[in-house]
Amino acid sequence: MNKKKRTWIIIAVIVLLAILWGVKKYNGFVTLEEGVTGQWANVETQYQRRADLIPNLVNTVKGYADFEQETLTQVIEARAKATSVTVDPSNLNPQSLAAFQEAQDGLSSALSRLLVTVERYPDLKANQNFMDLQHQLEGTENRIAVERRKFNEITRGFNTAIRKFPASMVAGITGFGKKGYFKAATGSETAPEVSF
Repeated sequence: MNKKKRTWIIIAVIVLLAILWGVKKYNGFVTLEEGVTGQWANVETQYQRRADLIPNLVNTVKGYADFEQETLTQVIEARAKATSVTVDPSNLNPQSLAAFQEAQDGLSSALSRLLVTVERYPDLKANQNFMDLQHQLEGTENRIAVERRKFNEITRGFNTAIRKFPASMVAGITGFGKKGYFKAATGSETAPEVSF
């Protein structure tokens, strides 16, 4: 075998190995991205569960004629806004997640005001249906926190994989981009002030 032919064989083997490596990296990115998309669906499921509980909570509270109508209206409007903001799983960028999170934070705030207002109604607080709904809502909030944490972990894995060199070249060529994270709500780093 002459030297020229051997050189071409070596080059062909190197190119073939590079292509196989690129295909393996691409397939790995697809798997990681599907993990992010699947976890996003889990997050949305928990937010939907919360949104589904709210009408029952509002209807239970409405039964108390002297309950503040403005508070109920704020909860209903916040729920409508939160359920109208959707994020396409293929476009989980920081901006779309921030808009989604802002709508959900508005709903959380309205629910908090509702539950604080309920404190002035001992009969309502003692209502078994209301207590059951409140427990379900608390459980759902915990599930949301867990799913958001898992989403951020899976997203971190994806973002790390597409940024590492030389895999970042494959990610750039094939169009894989960085995904956004859930962030803490503004002001959540400050502990609430409690006074007696």
